[in-house]
Amino acid sequence: MRTTVLSDWLAQRLVRAGDAQPVYRQLHRLLQQAILSRELPPGTRMPSSRLLAAELGIARNTVTQVYEQLALEGYVTSATGRGTFVTDSAPDEIVGAHDEPPGAHGTRPAPQAATRRLSARGTRLVEEAGVSKRQGGAFMPGVPDVSRFPTRVWTRLHNQYWRRPRPDLLTYAPGGGLPSLRVALADYLRTSRSVRCAPGQIIITTGIHQSVDLAVRLLTDPGDVIWTEDPCYWGVRSVLQISGLTTRPIPVDAEGMSPTADDLAAPPRLMLVTPSHQYPLGMVMSLARRRMLLEYARQHGAWIIEDDYDSEFRYGSRPLASLQGLDTAGQVIYVGSFGKTLFPGLRVGYLVVPEPLAESFATASAELYREGQLLQQAVLAEFIADGHFVSHIRKMRTLYGQRRQALLDAMAHRYGDDLPAIGGDAGLHLVMPLPEGTDDRAVTQAAIERDIVVRPLSGYYADPERARQGLLLGYACVPEEDIGPAFETLAGAIDDVAFARPALGAGPRPKRPGHIAA
Repeated sequence: MRTTVLSDWLAQRLVRAGDAQPVYRQLHRLLQQAILSRELPPGTRMPSSRLLAAELGIARNTVTQVYEQLALEGYVTSATGRGTFVTDSAPDEIVGAHDEPPGAHGTRPAPQAATRRLSARGTRLVEEAGVSKRQGGAFMPGVPDVSRFPTRVWTRLHNQYWRRPRPDLLTYAPGGGLPSLRVALADYLRTSRSVRCAPGQIIITTGIHQSVDLAVRLLTDPGDVIWTEDPCYWGVRSVLQISGLTTRPIPVDAEGMSPTADDLAAPPRLMLVTPSHQYPLGMVMSLARRRMLLEYARQHGAWIIEDDYDSEFRYGSRPLASLQGLDTAGQVIYVGSFGKTLFPGLRVGYLVVPEPLAESFATASAELYREGQLLQQAVLAEFIADGHFVSHIRKMRTLYGQRRQALLDAMAHRYGDDLPAIGGDAGLHLVMPLPEGTDDRAVTQAAIERDIVVRPLSGYYADPERARQGLLLGYACVPEEDIGPAFETLAGAIDDVAFARPALGAGPRPKRPGHIAA
């Protein structure tokens, strides 16, 4: 590329107004791209810094700095009295990269090429991901009202640590987490959840996902069988699948996980259950079913992971005791988090492991994850010990109960008794059934187009043959006065999908609930 051609090419691409990047960065990027795309092939002599600066109308020092940076990165080489030349091998070629970066031709690796670079399980994880781009508003399930968090109390506690230097809180966390948090948490779990534990049995993590991941890594080998509830939380199911386990979905009934005789004939290595509030359907595991699973696990040497999801938020009854509290054989791994009770961005969860496993879990956690956030853990420990945590839960339980009732009232006003809520006695969401034959994924998409976020119940099932059609409606992060209007908007989406005129040759239209005028 001749000097004048290169100058014209660069001049057309340099942006010098508004919020553009500094000219130095733009010029460096453009020359780097031209070399990688071979617009400037190996051996090309670069124009002198004086000449290029004059033709581009920029400071010579800017060009000189760019050339020096390109030389450091191996794109060009300079020799006194000879000039600056493009090197024979660009850095990306040295390490074996052959994709042409975006340059004069504007080319990028094709999306399908990027997909091919993923492993089989990586591809499956991405394709089946359930994570949402939106994390609030009507009716996003599983999201608390963070606007009601006592930020003044938290800030005061936080500032106390910054005012008195504590270098020990600015380093990596010890295995298991900060001792003061483990003590405070053990006291809380013993009194509120009937969990039998000492502080040393608690392992602090970043949340449910990491807790399950750590337990799976230490207690199973790839290929081992794990029972999961069907339906179950998609996030935990993804963790299990990416770990190389063989998941066996076990259907749930009114009493919780309900294995058949065939299931019981092939014992798993591990079971994952949500006994206090099944997610997403909301039933409570009966005492008889709890005792059956504990005895079965004891007989066959299986482990049970108890996900105590949303256990603090029950409406009209006291929170239920944990499954771990009934365990006498040391086979239950209890997991919980502060994401729903405080705020999701805190990213603090925990495991309670049987005493013989405590040291191994603490060592493995430090080895795999190199945890930190000790300052946050110290603040949280005081927040719990001073009673702020229990007080906040009580206030939020009342608030969420009011919002839950407002949603139930809105459903009844629109649909009467035709579409009764499922599992609305606890947690931060309820499940709304749909008229027979209605596609819940189509309703979900229609709702999104109206700026309403819901989740399709069918997406939580591993077995499509068992999947029920319905919607998960979260009410915790929706102001009470907005629930009625938002539900009316959602109802419009439901009715448009459920009672639209079927295409020629399609099946019968869903029956319109009797409460709704035809």
